[in-house]
Formats: sequence, C-alpha cells, structure tokens
Amino acid sequence: MEIRPQSTWAAAEPPAGSLIARYATSTRAELSRYLSTEGDAPFLGTLMADYPSRGGKMMRPAICIANARIFGEGLGEDYEPAIRCAAAIELLHNALLIHDDVQDGSEERRGRPTLHALHGIPLAINAGDALMFTAFQPLLDAVRPLGSEIARQVLDVTMTMARHTAEGQALELGWRDSNATDLTEADYLRMALKKTAWMGMIWPAQLGVIIGSDGIVDPERVLRFGYFLGLAFQIEDDLRNLSDDPGYGKENNGDLLEGKRTLMLIHVRNACSQTERAKLDHFLSQRREERAADDVLWLAHLMETHGSVKYGRQVAQAMGGAATYEFERAYAGKPPCEDLEFLSGLVRWVFERP
Repeated sequence: MEIRPQSTWAAAEPPAGSLIARYATSTRAELSRYLSTEGDAPFLGTLMADYPSRGGKMMRPAICIANARIFGEGLGEDYEPAIRCAAAIELLHNALLIHDDVQDGSEERRGRPTLHALHGIPLAINAGDALMFTAFQPLLDAVRPLGSEIARQVLDVTMTMARHTAEGQALELGWRDSNATDLTEADYLRMALKKTAWMGMIWPAQLGVIIGSDGIVDPERVLRFGYFLGLAFQIEDDLRNLSDDPGYGKENNGDLLEGKRTLMLIHVRNACSQTERAKLDHFLSQRREERAADDVLWLAHLMETHGSVKYGRQVAQAMGGAATYEFERAYAGKPPCEDLEFLSGLVRWVFERP
C-alpha cells in the first residue's frame, strides 16, 4: 500500500491568516453562540459540542461564504446571513458524522474515539438529533431579514440536499445490508453524488449564491462544479482510508472492515480471478465483527495487485479535471478576488489536503 507522509490531526487546521482560517473563525464563533443555548443540559450539551470542538477543515462553511461574497460583490467578511448559513452547514455536518459513525460501527473520528464509543449509541444518536434540529435556527436567522422569496429558495435547496443525502446514505447502507456484489462504477458515482457531493459541495455553494445575490442568480449555476468536486473528494477519501496516514483521522482500512462498496472494491471484484472473487464474496457476506484482520489485509493487497488503487486515483483525477472545467463555466465573468482563488484551488486541495 502507498504510505503517505506522516502528519498530525492538528495539521488539518488551516494556516493562520488564510481565507479559510478567517471564515473558520467566524463560523466557530457563531457555532459557539448557538451551542451555548444548550447550557448545562445533562448528557446533551457537552456531547453536542464534542465533534465541533475537535476541529476540522471547515471547507463547507468556507465554500458558502466565498460564494456569497463572489455573487454579492461588495459584501464584507462579516456579512451575518452568510456566516449564519455557514454555522448551519457545520452543525448539520457534525450531526451527520455522529449518525454515520453509529451506522458504520466506526471507532475513531478526527483522531479520537467516536461519540458512541465514548457515551454509548443512544446518547450519541440523541446528540446527533439535537445538532440537526439546532442547525435550523441559524438557517432561519439568516433568511429572516432577507424576505420570503430568498427564504423559499434556501429551504428549497436545503430540502433537495436532505433528500439526496438520505438516499445516498440509504444506498451505501443498503448495499452492505443486502450484500450487493453486482454493482457498477455508475452505481458508485450515483451514490457518491447523493451522499457526499450534495451536502459537502453543492448545497453550501448554492446557499452562498442565493444569500449573496439576493436570490437573483440561479443556484443551479454551481451544481456541476460541486458535483465533480464532490466525486473527486469522495474517491480520494476512500483512497486515504487505504493509506497508513495517522493524520487521516479515521481507522486505517476501516472501509474494508465495514465492507463499504467503494470504487476500488467494485473494480477489484471485476478484475480478480474466480477463486479470489469467491473469497471476496464470502468476506463481504460476513458481519463486521466476523471479518479477520488478515482477510482485511488480503483484500487491501488484492486491490493493489489488480491495480484498483491506481484506477481509483485515475478516476479521482479525472473528476478533478471535470471540476476545473465546470469551475471556469460557473464563475465566468467574475472579477479576480481571494474568494475566487480559494474556490479554484479546491480541486488541488482535494488531493493535497493534510
């Protein structure tokens, strides 16, 4: 397997003074304000604040604020509706992380034990639910002074994102639950679009477009850029799960242990021999706790041997190239600025992030 350069989770924090660091600071301040309303709620307040307090790259909030300023020329960095939307995005993101960790049986998140590993599944799910509900408050506070039409547009794209995200998660979980083995690359890309691209890239960009342009610019303008950027991000994330990078923040080879249907898994099943496929299908039919560590390493080696890792990297790069092309179309005619430079650099960041 490829060994990536060693790093620490702290290295994932953006450089001080950079655009994303400034937007992260504004978003975290807003997060603290909304989370502080929980006070000392027993068995809830501290759990809700746990994942947000662990840091993170804050890419999604920055995408929102950057788009708001690009399409609302003259807006300052302290434009409250954009910052409140960014806080809503981060609250919902952390809520879904808690739920994802429970659904996947994951043991580690951002270099520390998952919330359910620390406090048990019932309390973790409840904290995730509370974060999800809390996310609506900054979103409503953002649109309230902007009028009913902008509020309608914001809720429309939010509900579209919610539906796609749930469908994508259902596909991934359903494939494992039913032990689906006849999946295609198109199946994977459809799942990743719904599960990752809508929540991670498309929705934050669309919120920024609507908030910044006062609802004048069609949010569909940034959809294809977010689509391809999200696919590149998800495939690269799946590849990093196969690496030995301690800065990754999740357990190494956890996707293999969970039987996730990644692009590399789909590729290797089609590329391997009949004997290897029989062993792979038996591995996938087992429950997580039944899968032996030696078999996980065997599968990782099989992916390397049959070029599945290399193939995944090639597809990720192709999606990155498509995202670059769509960026030029989505932001054509916009004057050069720091926010535009940040968005244009996201494709490179997907592959170079700590």
